[in-house]
Amino acid sequence: MRILLVGAGGVGSAAVAIAARRSFFETMIVADYDLGRAERAVAGHGDRFVAAKVDASSADAVAALCREHRITHVLNAVDPRFVMPIFDGAFAAGADYLDMAMSLSHPHPSRPYAETGVKLGDDQFAVADRWEAAGRLALCGIGIEPGLSDVFARYAADELFDEIDEIGVRDGANLTVDGYAFAPSFSIWTTIEECLNPPVIWEAGRGWYTTEPFSEPEVFDFPEGIGPVECVNVEHEEVLLIPRWVKAKRVTFKYGLGDEFIEVLKALHKVGLDSTAPVSVRGVEVSPRDVVAASLPDPATLGDRMRGKTCAGTWVTGTGKDGRPREVYLYHVVDNEWSMREYGHQAVVWQTAVNPVVALELLATGAWSGTGVIGPEALPPRPYLDLLTGYGSPWGMQER
Repeated sequence: MRILLVGAGGVGSAAVAIAARRSFFETMIVADYDLGRAERAVAGHGDRFVAAKVDASSADAVAALCREHRITHVLNAVDPRFVMPIFDGAFAAGADYLDMAMSLSHPHPSRPYAETGVKLGDDQFAVADRWEAAGRLALCGIGIEPGLSDVFARYAADELFDEIDEIGVRDGANLTVDGYAFAPSFSIWTTIEECLNPPVIWEAGRGWYTTEPFSEPEVFDFPEGIGPVECVNVEHEEVLLIPRWVKAKRVTFKYGLGDEFIEVLKALHKVGLDSTAPVSVRGVEVSPRDVVAASLPDPATLGDRMRGKTCAGTWVTGTGKDGRPREVYLYHVVDNEWSMREYGHQAVVWQTAVNPVVALELLATGAWSGTGVIGPEALPPRPYLDLLTGYGSPWGMQER
């Protein structure tokens, strides 16, 4: 297996550190628009890793780099605005493809808080037949959320439940960052995108529909000392992926943002700083959202200042295999102290990065295989969960 990793930011750099401990691949080319950042990501990890420069907005550039290095698998570790050129470049070069976020959505033009417009991943699913006909695999949404959360959904359907009422992905943390009044632990560009877009809900008999951002608040009790966190509806790929392969009456995604974070996001929206459309500032064209991202600390650099744990998981209710009502929470917790000590990367980016590396290893061994454009829930969950535990990062389950 010869891998092209596009993006040497927080998640990409963490993926390098994780993959360096595994032997399933021959070479990993780590490419970024900033060659110096790619070089820093691969430094000290051995000669299987090679830094390169690439323009992720150009499918031709991605395809050329794939051909130059005889790439078999492309791992996309940049923000979702670059999904389609990387996705198309991988296809053009005859490589398989993995990402952690899918192609961008566009709200319904007249009823954004009731009906879906272009949904997350629609642009990729539109060409699924082409990928399948070519015998190529695009495994989409294989980070932590989406990703492991989807694997949990399939595991629950296969092994725990006869009938599922609701699959609800719930994400929460008790992380703090010393010395900053406001310092997101993940890409603010992506966070703005998913939190301010209309959240999507899926219901049997109704299909996909939207609601207001930050709607339906609930307090969810997270395990391993994190405790109760208020969670709200947020747009996320799981709601668009899970119903395609897992039978349930309802699918939701809620994120524990906190009042302060929500107020900041609302303020950015109110004054237009969430916009991606360039504006002229003293003769220079610049995107307001890019200015916000540039003004905040790089999440990848916050590990030494971070304290606490992050939890991603899938809450499932329904009828168990014994015919009785059942409610479980399948989850994965990472302690920032552990991830910094063991890998030198903060908890949120490490937790995201470990999952595509696990998936690549399963593809390399043949434990996972497929063609077309698919999500993680289309594949058998048990090999994935066993290997994740083998990486030293076990998952858990609570009966509720």
